[in-house]
Amino acid sequence: MKKYFALFMIPAAAVDEWKKKTKPDEMKAASEKMMREWESWGKAHARSLVDKGAPLGKTKRVSSDRISDIRNDLNWYTIVEAESHDDAAKLFKDNPHLQIPGSSIEVMEIPAAPAM
Repeated sequence: MKKYFALFMIPAAAVDEWKKKTKPDEMKAASEKMMREWESWGKAHARSLVDKGAPLGKTKRVSSDRISDIRNDLNWYTIVEAESHDDAAKLFKDNPHLQIPGSSIEVMEIPAAPAM
């Protein structure tokens, strides 16, 4: 079994639009519904989950000349195990995250680290 890193993406503009057009009580209800669906998805795929992951917060970009605050589309990460890259990707086909307009999930293999 190989490990795969899944990166959950939501366009920042979609988040802004949702916050602008959605009432606080509707936001809360939608968030609670999504969390229940995530819990169900996690139980259904528990054997494959190596690290359930966590939300990703505010971002700092570090370059050789400065540190700056930036905004990106990164939302969450998780790590799974699967026989192949295709099998790993298929784990996410029914993930509740994909209900969010414009959202996506990028799945990448975590290769063995080179010897140091």
